[in-house]
Amino acid sequence: MFEAQQQKERSGNAGMLIGVVVVLLIAGGLGYYVMGPRSGSKTNSAASSAAASAPAADADAAKDLRVISVKMDKDPTGTIAVWSVDLRNMSHTYSYKDIAYKTTYLGADNSVITQNTGKISLSIDPGEEQTTQFRDLLYPSGTAIFKFVVTGASASK
Repeated sequence: MFEAQQQKERSGNAGMLIGVVVVLLIAGGLGYYVMGPRSGSKTNSAASSAAASAPAADADAAKDLRVISVKMDKDPTGTIAVWSVDLRNMSHTYSYKDIAYKTTYLGADNSVITQNTGKISLSIDPGEEQTTQFRDLLYPSGTAIFKFVVTGASASK
């Protein structure tokens, strides 16, 4: 009588353990599906990497990379301009990396105080949107208006 009751408790515990394992496996599979690699299988052949690194003739980063939002602040010391830029790749075919930009700092009378150019080491795939932050230059005193423009980038298919 006691043995039958103990056996029922053991089989109930085993069923619960199997249920927990199944739930963990499903959660792990779902996590891999959602967070796993974005594309199918990637080949590491020399031909595919050479084609990917070759510049695209009809790619236009200034047209394809749309500035969604731009914000400029000073760093905590108040001396360096810190930019936060949200970019979207409107191209359906080209990925862009090493994005070249130009920043312009204007006074209250719209006169140019200073300009700077640089590159953002960021890679944006077709249709993707990313936000990045970077430090530009010493914050020019008298700045009333600021502008950010994408001037180019390296394109690949």
